[in-house]
Amino acid sequence: MKNILIIGGSYGIGLAIAKELQDNSNLFIASRSNAALADVKAMHISFDALTDSINTSLLPTTIDGLVYCPGSINLRPFKGLKPEAFESDLQLNFISLIKVIQSVLPNLLAAEQASIVLFSSVAAMMGMPFHTSVAASKGAIEGFAKALAAEYAPKIRVNVIAPSLTDTPLAEKFLNNETKQEKSAERHPLKRFGKPEDSAQMTSFLLSDKSSWITGQIFHVDGGMSTLLING
Repeated sequence: MKNILIIGGSYGIGLAIAKELQDNSNLFIASRSNAALADVKAMHISFDALTDSINTSLLPTTIDGLVYCPGSINLRPFKGLKPEAFESDLQLNFISLIKVIQSVLPNLLAAEQASIVLFSSVAAMMGMPFHTSVAASKGAIEGFAKALAAEYAPKIRVNVIAPSLTDTPLAEKFLNNETKQEKSAERHPLKRFGKPEDSAQMTSFLLSDKSSWITGQIFHVDGGMSTLLING
């Protein structure tokens, strides 16, 4: 079985990915909490993406797949955002990601062909009001992923999933009543908002040998929002 490292797999999309992969992978989950992992077959490593360096001595010498899940949804008018807000989002979404990849790069290179899966947002492609900070940090991920994929092909594949609004604890305030849920569903051509399992299933595919000829791609798991024009 493949050795898969998930950064931030203790809730939301990360937890859904862990549940999706647990029966067919040797899972290592690096996150701040393991409270939700009682029923997940994985080794937990205590790790805060903002403050910690990952303890590579707890990892296998070969890592076949890496998934980086920490993220933020910081939606505010641009005029009220200080540069520190942009720096904070960039630190969590991008700079910490770089540190993780550099730390485990030897383990990834030890695999026959490793796969890295990163997360962006539909907001990095579409111009959305109040999304300047999150779009900036997620846009950095997309550009970085393509460059990294080019640099390490064919040894390491790098792909990005860009979801629309997904029903996770991070998005709770945007979906915490029926009216908000209905409005969010209507904004998507497929008439529903995202579920963690949508991104988890795509992640599983991108980590598998079935995607061995795919790298440097941005996958919009967004109910058609980024490409389809709808009425209403």
